[in-house]
Amino acid sequence: MSAEANVGVVGLAAMGASLSRNLARHGNKVAVFNRHYSRTEKLIAEHGDEGQFFPAKTLKEFVDSLSKPRTAIIMVKAGAPTDEMINDLADLMEPGDIIVDAGNSYFKDTIKREKAIRARGLHFVGCGVSGGEEGALLGPSMMPGGTEESWKTLKPILESISAKAEGEPCVTHIGSDGAGHFVKMVHNGIEYSDMQLIAESYDLMRRGLGMEPGEIGDVFEEWNKTELDSYLIEITSEVLHEVDKKTGKPLVDVIVDHAGMKGTGTWTVQTALELAVPVTGIGEAVFARGLSSQGELREEAQRQNFEGPTGSVEMPLEERQAFVNDIREALYASKIVAYAQGFNEITAAAKEYDWNIDLAAVARIWRGGCIIRAKFLNRISDAFEAGDANVSLLFAPYFKDAIETAERSWRRVVARAVTFGIPVPVFSSSLAYFDGLRSKRLPAALIQGQRDFFGAHTYQRVDEPGTFHTLWAEPGRKEITL
Repeated sequence: MSAEANVGVVGLAAMGASLSRNLARHGNKVAVFNRHYSRTEKLIAEHGDEGQFFPAKTLKEFVDSLSKPRTAIIMVKAGAPTDEMINDLADLMEPGDIIVDAGNSYFKDTIKREKAIRARGLHFVGCGVSGGEEGALLGPSMMPGGTEESWKTLKPILESISAKAEGEPCVTHIGSDGAGHFVKMVHNGIEYSDMQLIAESYDLMRRGLGMEPGEIGDVFEEWNKTELDSYLIEITSEVLHEVDKKTGKPLVDVIVDHAGMKGTGTWTVQTALELAVPVTGIGEAVFARGLSSQGELREEAQRQNFEGPTGSVEMPLEERQAFVNDIREALYASKIVAYAQGFNEITAAAKEYDWNIDLAAVARIWRGGCIIRAKFLNRISDAFEAGDANVSLLFAPYFKDAIETAERSWRRVVARAVTFGIPVPVFSSSLAYFDGLRSKRLPAALIQGQRDFFGAHTYQRVDEPGTFHTLWAEPGRKEITL
């Protein structure tokens, strides 16, 4: 087989097939391989006229069909199958060739794989891909890590297939080894928070105000014309307007209320804990999905007949409209907090793992193709470009003003949710985070005193430098300097 293909894709399930088609449609010569050749045949039979494909029956044929430096994108199941395919490809490749893992791999696995593959003279790139099957076909947001040298080869290939936002490709070199998969992980964590906030907003209108799904869909449709303009708000309106063909009921009412998750949100929270960076909104969103899926626990809670507020609250039309606007303001403020926390986690990881990550560029490539694409990402990019968000996005003038404008609405929403008996874990935790930041003094002083009492963990004083310990069991509570 002649070495004509400039890029290859291994793994032709939904995502891999879509990515292969996207590559071919944009002038790339694409080698394709799947362990079960029937999938390769299906792709060529159904879409072979979309561009130049080079189907291979064996992995060796696949590698031989690639021009140098060989570039192979693997789209196989995470974990052991990914490791097996990486090793099989590496055995057939030569120094300077590139293996790209475009799956949702854990960034620490990517760091290990990159180190091992680099030792063999090859380039290994962990590349986050957002946008799902549709994005893979029509243009995803892409977050590649790896070496600068590998980026020179990958840049024209990935730019050709990425989404475009305001004429700019939604792909950039994120940083070395695991940086790309890390940023994709945090993207997904922010997505969890964003989706939960939208769900809490829906719940407040549905259970708190007694509004019907279609009516709430109209609200989201209007919100999508405001600063909340985003993909998730847009599709929320569509979901709420959908009627189930079998029952005639709103589709949202016949969907089981157990939210699934694949792990990236959990990884975001676990990593944030390791880095000691609070991502409270993302954490609560992950826990909310966990609670939703604990069917037996929730069923038993229903049998307990706990007392509490139920049902909607009657409000005059003007007051109801004002509260719906409060929800919109609170949603925007909490959304800003989610992004601020996510970018803080990226900043902390960049220091920990020695990644040089351009946060403004990250915000720009999230403007199109990905699930959290939103109008206000331009504002985020501008804030990082200007240096206004280096400490926190919340301190950039535009976002500081937005938070201050929304603050009263935010508090009313959380307070009313409590009186309604409607859980709003991300609204409330986001507000608590904001209040924690703006507090001149936190009760952590008491905690540190407790720690010193039971564990001699020491403390520092506000009026002089040094480390101190109180002999709590001694008469007179003598303080000593350590």
